[in-house]
Amino acid sequence: MLVLAHLARNWWLFVLEGVSALLFAVLAFTRPGLTLEALVILFAIWAILDGVLVLIASVGAAEAHEPWWPLVFVGLLGVAAGLVAFRWPGITALALLLLIAYWSIFRGIIAIVAAVRLRHEVRGELWLILGGLASVVFGALVVISPGSGALAVIWLIGFYAALFGVTLLMLGFRLKGLAGRLPA
Repeated sequence: MLVLAHLARNWWLFVLEGVSALLFAVLAFTRPGLTLEALVILFAIWAILDGVLVLIASVGAAEAHEPWWPLVFVGLLGVAAGLVAFRWPGITALALLLLIAYWSIFRGIIAIVAAVRLRHEVRGELWLILGGLASVVFGALVVISPGSGALAVIWLIGFYAALFGVTLLMLGFRLKGLAGRLPA
């Protein structure tokens, strides 16, 4: 119950993460002709923001005496992926796609594991499972077919970001609804 209370108090982190994913999706759909370097920069910003937000969540998990290291690992992975993308924007499309793909797969697995752990404490964990599944499927599709074309990949990334963003918003608002009903 402590974890749920902590998550409910920090519902806005999920909403902020969802909004950042949706903003990334809007840019991917409205500016598909962006160069690969611009996509790298957009991805870098998103990955760093996501990593920082997950690191913030890990502090709460540690305070609640819950396993915090998976969140720290995911957060550091996101920050590292973003920093690598900023440092070497001229990396090949294949390297960038594989970086995004493996980050997405690992991020999705962590989301699914978290949802399974929460299934007895909160109804609606399906949103987090769906977001995690979207992450894993997206990553797997990119690994299977990395050369499917820049425009298709940009749209696929945008679709993934939009779907994941919506699932995080749904979870965040569900937690906000629980925030007033749980003990502090």
